[in-house]
Amino acid sequence: MPRREAVPFAFVAEADSFRSNVTPPPRERLRPSQLLGRTLIGLTVVAGLVGSLLFGMPALETGSSPARQAQSEASDGR
Repeated sequence: MPRREAVPFAFVAEADSFRSNVTPPPRERLRPSQLLGRTLIGLTVVAGLVGSLLFGMPALETGSSPARQAQSEASDGR
């Protein structure tokens, strides 16, 4: 009679008890120039998002736009 596993795949159940004897290499420290570059890229992305939000907000507002007012004023003079 075959043994029934609680987990469909035996390797999933055994993964918790597995210990590797190979240690990963230590993480390489970032040089100051790399850290500065990543910081500047992050700030550029954030500034772009904030700028697009600031410039896009007037387009999202509901109400009378200056183009409609100019058009209605021009048509009133006829």
